[in-house]
Amino acid sequence: NAFTTKCAKGTKVCGRRVRRFDGIYGMDGIVWMLGGRVQLAQVGLTKDSLRPRFDPLQRNYESRGSLVGVIFGIICPSHFLGLIAWIAQRLSTNTRSPAMRILAIDLGKGNSVACDFETDNAQHAFKKIATRPEQLQDLLDRTTPDRVVIEISPLAGWVGDQVRSAGIELQVANTNGQAWQWRKVKRKTDRDDALKLAHLSSLNQLSEVYLPPRRIRQWRSLIHYRQTLVARRTATKNRIRAILDREALRLPAGKSGWTAKRVAALRELSRSVEACGLDDLWRGQLWEELDHLDRLEASLKRVTAALDEFSTGDQRVQRLRTIPGVGPRLAEVVALAIDDSHRFASGKQVGAYAGLTPRQFQSGAMERHGRITGHGNKDLRKLLVEVSWLGLRHNPRMREVYEHVRRGSRTRKKIAIVAVARRLLIWCWAMLRDEKDWECGPGRRCRPKEQSLSKAA
Repeated sequence: NAFTTKCAKGTKVCGRRVRRFDGIYGMDGIVWMLGGRVQLAQVGLTKDSLRPRFDPLQRNYESRGSLVGVIFGIICPSHFLGLIAWIAQRLSTNTRSPAMRILAIDLGKGNSVACDFETDNAQHAFKKIATRPEQLQDLLDRTTPDRVVIEISPLAGWVGDQVRSAGIELQVANTNGQAWQWRKVKRKTDRDDALKLAHLSSLNQLSEVYLPPRRIRQWRSLIHYRQTLVARRTATKNRIRAILDREALRLPAGKSGWTAKRVAALRELSRSVEACGLDDLWRGQLWEELDHLDRLEASLKRVTAALDEFSTGDQRVQRLRTIPGVGPRLAEVVALAIDDSHRFASGKQVGAYAGLTPRQFQSGAMERHGRITGHGNKDLRKLLVEVSWLGLRHNPRMREVYEHVRRGSRTRKKIAIVAVARRLLIWCWAMLRDEKDWECGPGRRCRPKEQSLSKAA
């Protein structure tokens, strides 16, 4: 350990007895005995948290005075290593990163707790404010921080916009990381959360997430709302089937059970609840469910029309739609999920961002890969897999990847389709990064031009 050490006469260093060393070796130095000689190695342990522990010993050397210490170091060999350590300590102190004032805020729906943290001396103070724009602006004006740190949450959008508009650096923490696992924690408070945010940010150990601009967030929200409408419609259809099953009535499976003719037949069976007796209340339930289904269908059409209008004017979405088998829904989800394509350095990062990379367990010579991580946007993974199944019939390149991974085995179909989904996402990222459409024609492989794509995929 690179600790500040005082070596007296007869001290053993690395198993060898030293003749005489009564100097002070700074906290940046460690004494090694190599070939009968004592050497001082410089290491990078200069954290402020360790200084209170070792500063008393360092001051023992510094108390002699700078000039006196230099003279002693030159004349007396026993103090020479202490002089070297002291000079190294001064140089490392002068090259440290400048102090920063961090404002970490633990956001709450009603009230939020802010931690005003100084990185040079780790001093901090807490402040409780109402989670309102005017209260936040007043806090920013009074503290004048260099950086603001918040957790990702529904409130992070408008808070991040206000912080960025003030010209302050913003960090948004990912609460799915290991630092936010509270299972074995004895105490959890809002102050502890805010202080932890400040500490991790000061050490550059904070796992961050990307907070897109407001326009992109609104568009993403509408896409997610459409997915919820589709899920509600599916649930309503399943409830209608359950009602009919209780009465020994059945609908054909799949889309054939929801044609205009089938739905008209269901309306003839339904009846308002006021007109039903105790023996046919199921007709009243069927009436309500069909009415709910009509409202969902109308809402879904309006939302889909709005999304189509937004997608028409977006060049990124239109570029991704040139891929055979990719429609407007997947194109808009991928374009908005990636947003800035240059924030990813390789295809591996893109696959990991969508949670399509396998989990890794490695220790020593043992290395094992498990299921996919499942991180990131669930709607993105869902649509990628759905389009991959359809793309096997329309895109020869997808079929080629699928057969290559499946290896002719029937048990590897799902593994192969996940590989196709991951490769499709990487292709989309490469097209957005290079600003090129899909190229697929006679004499060309059905894929975008990307020299390092095979390595990244």
